[in-house]
Amino acid sequence: MNEAGVMQHREEATRPMAVSPGVVTPAGTVRRVLYHHRTQGKAVEGVHIRGIADALRKEGVAVDVISLPGADPYSSPKAMSPTQQSRKWMGWVNRLPEPLFELAELAYNVVAAWRVRDYMRKHPDLAFMYERYSLFMGLPTWLARRRGIPVILEVNDSANVERVRPLFFRRLAMAIERWTFRNASGLVFVSSVFRDRAIAAHGWIAPAIITPNAANIDKFTFTQAQRDETRAKYGLEGSVVCGYLGAFVPWHAIDRFVHHLVARLDEAPHLKLLLVGDGATFPALKAYVDERGLADRILLTGRVAHDEVPGLLAAMDMAVMPSAGDYTSPVKMFEFMACAVPPVAPDFEPIREIIVEGRTGWMFPAGDMDAAVARVLEYSRDTDTLRRVGSHARDYITHHRQWRHNILQLLEFHASIVARGTAQAGATTSPA
Repeated sequence: MNEAGVMQHREEATRPMAVSPGVVTPAGTVRRVLYHHRTQGKAVEGVHIRGIADALRKEGVAVDVISLPGADPYSSPKAMSPTQQSRKWMGWVNRLPEPLFELAELAYNVVAAWRVRDYMRKHPDLAFMYERYSLFMGLPTWLARRRGIPVILEVNDSANVERVRPLFFRRLAMAIERWTFRNASGLVFVSSVFRDRAIAAHGWIAPAIITPNAANIDKFTFTQAQRDETRAKYGLEGSVVCGYLGAFVPWHAIDRFVHHLVARLDEAPHLKLLLVGDGATFPALKAYVDERGLADRILLTGRVAHDEVPGLLAAMDMAVMPSAGDYTSPVKMFEFMACAVPPVAPDFEPIREIIVEGRTGWMFPAGDMDAAVARVLEYSRDTDTLRRVGSHARDYITHHRQWRHNILQLLEFHASIVARGTAQAGATTSPA
C-alpha cells in the first residue's frame, strides 16, 4: 500500500460514525451474533467480553459466547488474581515450555473450528462472528469466509508487540496473523497506534475501526453514603485518597510508584493510597509497606470481586496508573473516569486519545516515575480541581465511552462491510 493509501485507510478507520439503535443492514436487522474467544475470561478480559455481549443484548441482538472450555466469562471467578488460572488444566498448559505451549495454541484451532462450525450449522440466522483475536488462531476465520459469514476480529494482541512470553514460532505466528488480518471482514483495534503497527508489519489489512474500551455509568454510580461507608471502613476520613485498581505485575509498575512516593510521603500528610488488586508483585510490596510502618497511609485491599470495585472507587479522590502498554486501552482508566475519579496516567498515544490534559485527567512522561509522583502530590493539594476534573471525566464517559457506544459503532461497521460486499458482488455480476 502506498503512502496515500495508508493515509486514506487511517482516515477511514478513525472517522466518527453516526450511530443509532436498531442498525439495519441490507440483509435486515442484526438478530444474532456469535462472540468467540480463546481467553480465560477472567479479570479485565471478562469485563470486556461481558461489556460487549451485554450491550448487544440490550439492543435486542441475541449473543452466544463460545469460550475456551472451562473459561466462560459469565462463570469464571470475577475476583481472580491475574496470575491465577481459571482451571487446573490451564495452569498445566501455561507451564509448558514455550514451543509446546505455542503448539497447543495452534492445535486449538481444530477444537475452535469444530465448535464454531457446529454453531453455524444450528443457527442459520447468524449475522456475523465477532472474535477476540488470539495468536495462532485462523481456522475460525477461514471457516466463516467459506460459509459466507462476515467475521470481525477484535485485536487486543499481536505477534508484532513485545510479550511477557517471547514467541518461539514468531515467523509462523506472523504468517497466520497476516493471513487472518487480511482475510477477516473487518478489524477492531483499541488504539490507532496499534492499527498503524499492524499496517506497518503486514502491508495491508482488512477495513478497520478504532474502538477504545469503555465503562457503563450505571455500574459506576454511588451515593455519598456509600462513599462515607467505604472511607470509614478503611480509615480514610479527612484524607485525600489516591487510588489504584488493577494487576500487581511488573509492567503496571505500581510497586515502583510506591517506592518512589515513599521518599516524599512526608510532604503530603493529607494523602493516603488505596491500592486495589493482586498479582505477582503484591506480596513484596505489602512486605515493603508493613516493614516501614506505612500500612495506615498505604492501604492494600488485595483481590476483590469486580462487583466491589465501584464501592472502592467511591472512596477515591484521584487515581494513578503508573504504567500501561504503549498500544493498549486500559479498562481501569475508563472505570476511574466513569466514577468521577480523575486519572494520572502515562502519556502513551492511546491514553492521549482519551484524556484531555487538565480537563478529564492528567498525564506524565511515560516511564518517569518521579514525574508521576510529582503530579499526584501536586493535585492532591487541590480538592476543588479534583472534583471539577472528575466531573468532566464522568461526563465524557457518559456521552462517548459507554459499552453501548462501542457496539453501535460495531453494528454500523458491520453494516458498511455488508454494503461493501453487496456492491462488489453487483459489480462482478453486472454486464460489461
